[in-house]
Amino acid sequence: MTVLPAAMVLALLIDRWCGEPPVRWHPVVWMGQGLDAMGRRIAPAMGQAAPTNARMFVAGAMAWTAGAGVVVLIAWAAAWAVGHMPLWLQALALGLLLKPLLAWRMLRDEVRAVEAALGESLATGRERLSWLVSRDVSALDAAQVRESAIESLAENLNDSVVAPLFWFAIAGLPGAALYRFANTADAMWGYRGERNGRDWTWAGKWAARADDVLSWLPARITGALLGVLGAARGLQTLPAQAGRTPSPNSGWPMAAMALALDVRLGKPGVYELHGAGRSPQAADTVQALRLAGRVVALLGTAALLWAALAWRFTA
Repeated sequence: MTVLPAAMVLALLIDRWCGEPPVRWHPVVWMGQGLDAMGRRIAPAMGQAAPTNARMFVAGAMAWTAGAGVVVLIAWAAAWAVGHMPLWLQALALGLLLKPLLAWRMLRDEVRAVEAALGESLATGRERLSWLVSRDVSALDAAQVRESAIESLAENLNDSVVAPLFWFAIAGLPGAALYRFANTADAMWGYRGERNGRDWTWAGKWAARADDVLSWLPARITGALLGVLGAARGLQTLPAQAGRTPSPNSGWPMAAMALALDVRLGKPGVYELHGAGRSPQAADTVQALRLAGRVVALLGTAALLWAALAWRFTA
């Protein structure tokens, strides 16, 4: 029982000290490459004669299930191999294997880079934001660029840190790997309509729903942690605020961040969170990063305490 929490602590420390592994050795990049190859087979090109909606849905579900099965099997085999090592080496190996499945340092640095670029010019800020979000940034003003960066920080705090750690604690390395596969599949396939010249309305529906299911509880945990650690005013309105977004999950961490900072966040024409808040300023980005960092530190402290208690009662 001491191995899993110790591995979580080590993964967070490795992330802090080393950041991301090289692209050619990154398992999430491999997942993306596999999803891209499968996606070209299941989603019809725009303007091309398409199969029925049912056939596209089934094809997307089968492709997702096959990809998820491969990912889980590889993760299970790696965890099984590690399980024959001494406990301290198991924790180190699992920490190294878990690290690429979470990404706090990269997220923090990208959000910082958007704010720094925005300090140079609006055009530079928009360009840097385009590295972080998939939406069209060409018409965003400075406040909207900052809003988008803070929203992405909150949403990805769940997707890239809290949820992988949650599923690792529940189901070990296979659980974390399955979540990252599902989240990557949703990012690549989970669109209503066209993306990269292909129609994903039905082909990506299974991927979108699978990510919704796996993210449901972690997103609410992330929202609660941001709200409590940020001493958010009006925290009782969080469920109603979160329900304003089209996603059943992303609204929770984003709304909690908006309430904690007392700023207005939103996507023009789609949703608005904490509309009574002020427009975010540069200092709010700094505060948002500090708050997200507190959540990560709390998770690391909780894992360390879990490891210490488990060792105490099994020694």
